[in-house]
Amino acid sequence: MSAYLVFAVLFWICAWGLNEYLVRLKPASASISRLIGIAVPLIFGATLLVIWECLVRGLNIPPILLPAPSAIWVRLTNSLPILWADFQQTFLKSVITGYIAGCGLGFLVAILIDRSPFLQKGLLPIGNFVAALPVVGVAPIMVMWFGFDWPSKVAVVVIMTFFPMLVNTVQGLSAASHMERDLMRTYAAGWWPTLIKLRLPAASPFIFNALKINSTLALIGAIVAEFFGTPIVGMGFRISTEVGRSNVDMVWAEIAVAALAGSIFYGLVALAERAVTFWHPSVRGGRR
Repeated sequence: MSAYLVFAVLFWICAWGLNEYLVRLKPASASISRLIGIAVPLIFGATLLVIWECLVRGLNIPPILLPAPSAIWVRLTNSLPILWADFQQTFLKSVITGYIAGCGLGFLVAILIDRSPFLQKGLLPIGNFVAALPVVGVAPIMVMWFGFDWPSKVAVVVIMTFFPMLVNTVQGLSAASHMERDLMRTYAAGWWPTLIKLRLPAASPFIFNALKINSTLALIGAIVAEFFGTPIVGMGFRISTEVGRSNVDMVWAEIAVAALAGSIFYGLVALAERAVTFWHPSVRGGRR
């Protein structure tokens, strides 16, 4: 057995034991508890990278099939200008713009639908149908309509994020109980005060659930849309191009950047959720 494989097994056992020890601790300090919550996934991620590296080296896996993390890191550090340009094109232009537009439109339309039972019963089934459409079918049409540059990718992201926000917001607006609504009526509160003071706060967990779902859908939609036509820049363009050139390490470098950007984006939305919905039992129960 190769020394790399032996080292991978030993490293896995040691990391597993360390994580088991950390998760069983019950520190009295909240700051130490947060540090443990950060350390456990970091140790687990580092363990996966070490095992990946050892398996590639120990089994002599060809780089074209699976490059080692060290080779991906070298490619990433040597291609920072290209990766930054792709990040700007895909994430800063397409994802952020489409995310804001799609989620904002979905929220506003949900408010309008809430005022009309006819639209609520007629539009929501259509929304569920459109939300199930595959992005590989929508992206070529958007490229034909809006051109090869980033506006067509924004259109794809808007379509992918609009309906999850619409459906979740409409469902959240009905989350307030009848007793709470009756209490607002006894205060002679109209539709708008009831919406702002009761129904939107009650719907905020549903709204943030849609925002978290859309944070990943937006990135996936923009990258896939770039496979069907884009200028010579962008994460999706780079992945499809470098696969054809057998530069698999560059493909994995793009995937690493996309994964990091998506994780940070999701984390920021989750932090905003904790700040806004601090009163919700799911948030209060997770705090020490």
